[in-house]
Amino acid sequence: VDITYFKQPYLKDHIRRGQCLNFYGKIIGVGGKRTMSNPVYEPENAPDGVTGRIIPVYRLTTGLSQKLVMQAVRQALDACGGELPEVLPETLREKYSLAQTGFAYENIHFPADFTALELARRRLIFEELFLLACALGRMKGRHSKADGYKMQPCDLSEFWSALPFAPTNAQRRAVNDALSDMQSGKAMNRLVQGDVGSGKTLVAAALIWYAAKNGYMSAFMAPTEILAKQHFDTLLGILSPLGLRIGLLTGAMTAKQKREVKASLRNGEFDLIIGTHALFSEDVEYPSLGLVVTDEQHRFGVNQRSNLISKGDRPHVLVMSATPIPRTLALIIYGDLDISVIDELPPGRQKVDTFAVTENYRVRLNGFIRKLVSEGRQVFVVCPMIEENEELPPNLKSAQEHAAELQRYFPDLRVACVHGKLKAREKADIMHAFVAGGIDILVSTTVIEVGVDVPNAALMIIENADRFGLSQLHQLRGRVGRGKHKSYCVLVSDTDNEVSEARLKVMTQTNDGFKISEEDLRLRGPGDFFGSRQHGLPAMHVADLCSDMNVLQTAQTAAQELLATDPELEKPEHQALKAAVDRLFEMNTDTIN
Repeated sequence: VDITYFKQPYLKDHIRRGQCLNFYGKIIGVGGKRTMSNPVYEPENAPDGVTGRIIPVYRLTTGLSQKLVMQAVRQALDACGGELPEVLPETLREKYSLAQTGFAYENIHFPADFTALELARRRLIFEELFLLACALGRMKGRHSKADGYKMQPCDLSEFWSALPFAPTNAQRRAVNDALSDMQSGKAMNRLVQGDVGSGKTLVAAALIWYAAKNGYMSAFMAPTEILAKQHFDTLLGILSPLGLRIGLLTGAMTAKQKREVKASLRNGEFDLIIGTHALFSEDVEYPSLGLVVTDEQHRFGVNQRSNLISKGDRPHVLVMSATPIPRTLALIIYGDLDISVIDELPPGRQKVDTFAVTENYRVRLNGFIRKLVSEGRQVFVVCPMIEENEELPPNLKSAQEHAAELQRYFPDLRVACVHGKLKAREKADIMHAFVAGGIDILVSTTVIEVGVDVPNAALMIIENADRFGLSQLHQLRGRVGRGKHKSYCVLVSDTDNEVSEARLKVMTQTNDGFKISEEDLRLRGPGDFFGSRQHGLPAMHVADLCSDMNVLQTAQTAAQELLATDPELEKPEHQALKAAVDRLFEMNTDTIN
């Protein structure tokens, strides 16, 4: 091998004939002619050498080199002298064959071999997940001990028999789970997780009716004005015939309307109030608030749900999410909540046929739009951007430009555009017109991702579909197929990215949100799932919840076993562990209620 150094004449005084040196660099060439340019070199058997061993590769910022960071880490570890504090109890380390802290930190940075590296990594991953599971488990334990309104059993047959359809077994099971909580004398804190269209709102309606029968009112918080009005209409249809009094309070109402609703609320004239963030305004007073329901909980800021709950004296809390999450991951993300899963769809729910096409199909796609609209159906078109942006690829569709393009192509059809920059009143007016059948084609951004119910919409077109995650695509597809008409979803993309193509292929193969969430976890990792719950979950520094799922399950089990014997971590041998758990959420003390 020929070794060449460029513009480093001083090396003549450092590299001399007869020395034994190790060189590290990229070898170029084959056969008898191989060369290395400017390789790293060091004396053979150098005590702090980097050749012939496993070395760390750090993320760098300007001005730092791998060597500088490596030296700093080495000095820090040496300064500790192997005396790093141990947070995991000895019995736990022995039971799960975990390395000690000092060994783990030494060998995650400077492993003696690959076996030592794996032992170190497993210890640090386990500790990270175990601490999080303990923190959430302890919160859940506190919730289960907190006093709540103890409601009396009553026969729900009056509620079920008033429905024009029979509930699914999964819906009944979720209701029964919640009834057990509400009758226990402890405050309920339950997540109802179900696929798009699985009927979570009916579960909420049953519990609202039950709370009213016990003399308590309920508050239902939706993330948008559109959804609040939609839930108002739906719940009014279910509960008003049963004698419940229902009110609506949103930011878009006039000052006079708000005053009237707040006065009625204060005087106990409602059994249920539905609204947006306006529900937790300071001047809103709730007599006997017994149940709080939040829809699509991840859409709310950290303190908003807490503010609404604080309006009552430990009301029962029901959280509804239409974002399916793999159960193992849900145990961590929603570790402070009890979970009910609605795993079946109501009879008659249409399967949506899904197709992935390229831009070459545009003429045929426009013909399909024309056909469906001529049959009286309506169309959603979703774009990744609101308006054109010169800094982004020119092939990206913007909602405003694409709406104008469709209107030129279909001059006789009614085309409208809705996006996040519109005022709440403007968005609500457009959506109401679409629901009422006054718009044929609605072009939008993902503002319509969650919950909007338009039974007559039979086609969802998602432009640049490769720009969306799997779960988001599934949510968007869930806007159609909600009525009696055969429905379709068309994913338009010219991507040649393998991961993006794999996502689109999954969408064409299944309508099952839980299968899709498993694939999303496999393809994109857990970041999106953690991001969906904006309440301060600490970041994962070592663990990869996709590849480390087996460690996650073990850590979850270990945390449950330990908390069963010491729920507040009060034993002397658990004090270091308690301090580490407390530090996880010390900056977010009010984030999980």
